[in-house]
Amino acid sequence: MRKLVIIAALAVFGFSANAQEGLKAGINLGLPVGDAGDVSGFSIGLDVWYHWAVSDDFNAGVATGFSNAFGKSVDIGIGSIDVPDVQFIPVAASGRFNASDEFTIGADLGYAVGLNDGNDGGFYYRPIVGYGVSDNIELSLSYTGISLDGATWSTINLGVNFGL
Repeated sequence: MRKLVIIAALAVFGFSANAQEGLKAGINLGLPVGDAGDVSGFSIGLDVWYHWAVSDDFNAGVATGFSNAFGKSVDIGIGSIDVPDVQFIPVAASGRFNASDEFTIGADLGYAVGLNDGNDGGFYYRPIVGYGVSDNIELSLSYTGISLDGATWSTINLGVNFGL
C-alpha cells in the first residue's frame, strides 16, 4: 500500500511538473505543536500543486510535497534520547476560494505517506490562508494535521509560494 501511495505521489508531481497553467510551488517553515512539539523543534517543507479554475472565485486540483521535522533530544528522566527526523509526502486534493484579489482561503485533504522508520503516515488535512504579494508570489499561513495511529502530528506553517 505504501509503495502504491508513493507511486501516486510521484505521478501527481510528474503531471504537475509538465503542466504550465495553475502550477505553483512553495517552501514553508513550521513550528510543531501538540504531540509533534514534544519530539521536534521545527520543520521545513516543500509544496507543489496544480489548480484548475472551477469558477471565477474557486480553484480545485491536486497537491503533494515533502516535509521534514527535525527531531530533538528528549529528557526521559534517566538520560536523554535523540529523536530522529520525521518525514512525510502528502498526496491530496486541493481547493482554494479567492476571497478577494489578494486573499485566498482553502484546504488540502488526503493522505500523508510516512517516510522514516516506524512512521506509517495517516489522514492529512491542511487549512491554508494566502496573501498575494504580486501576481506570482503569495505568502501563506497554514496548519498541517496528520492523524497517526494514536496521535496527531501538527505544525503551524509560514510559507512563500511561487506561480510557475
